[in-house]
Amino acid sequence: MAPPLKPGQTAPRSGQYEQVGPRGGRTGDERTVVRGEPMPPTPKPGMGYRLVDSTKNGAGRK
Repeated sequence: MAPPLKPGQTAPRSGQYEQVGPRGGRTGDERTVVRGEPMPPTPKPGMGYRLVDSTKNGAGRK
């Protein structure tokens, strides 16, 4: 599994990203991010994001 994306990194694909804890644990909180936009800030330091549901239309694909 790829390492989680950090806040401020550019989103590689459009879709729903789940916040994960510093050790990769799931939180259940999701954010919608568009490809090319920066990932939003997290509530606590060390947290990141994992893609859980990519956009189904062609807009978020390369």
